[in-house]
Order: sequence, then C-alpha cells, then structure tokens
Amino acid sequence: MSTITRIGVTRRYADAVVHNGTAHIVEVADDNTQPIESQVKQCLAQIDERLKLCNSDKSRLLQVLIYIKDLEHVPILNALWDEWVPEGSAPVRACVQANMVTSQYLIEFVVTAAV
Repeated sequence: MSTITRIGVTRRYADAVVHNGTAHIVEVADDNTQPIESQVKQCLAQIDERLKLCNSDKSRLLQVLIYIKDLEHVPILNALWDEWVPEGSAPVRACVQANMVTSQYLIEFVVTAAV
C-alpha cells in the first residue's frame, strides 16, 4: 500500500496531500476581503509555498482547475497567471465560473503537481 502524506491537516481539510508522486492542493486567498487582483496574487504565492512543502514547484504543475466568481475578472487572472507560470511549463488548465462558499471569495485554485 502506498503512503499518503497530509500536510497542514485540520478537521475539515489538509493544506496539501501527496500520494504516488503527485501533490494535490486547493487554495483560496488568506485575506478574502481584498479585490480580485490581490486574491489571485495571494493564491499564486500560497500555491508556491504549498508546492515547496511538497518538494515540488510551479514548473511541475500538471493540472490547475480555477473557480472564478465573475468571468469579467478572467483578463486580470490571465495577466497574473502568464507572469507566474514559467515559460514552457504551463499545465492543463480549466477556468469555470462558480458561486463561492462566501461572497468574499472571488477565486479558488485546485492544483495537481508532480513531486
């Protein structure tokens, strides 16, 4: 049976889960009172931190699913995303409009990366 490593475990969720050489991460902005640009920047920085905890980095992204509250914010997301993802290392990516768990959350990332 293969090992499952859970990082930052709480009663309801873990910050990251690593299994069979793959890291699974979900991020929302720590400060959800900020506008979309700030929330995206926070999430991308938090993803970097979580990947580091999993012995990985953004050059090893496999898939990213992005839930966004307002599709009018996609150009802001794309501009920040394009600055963040290393050239030649883009993962498969989907961006879906979604209602969020609270009205203050504007974006959520579901990340899968190789470790």
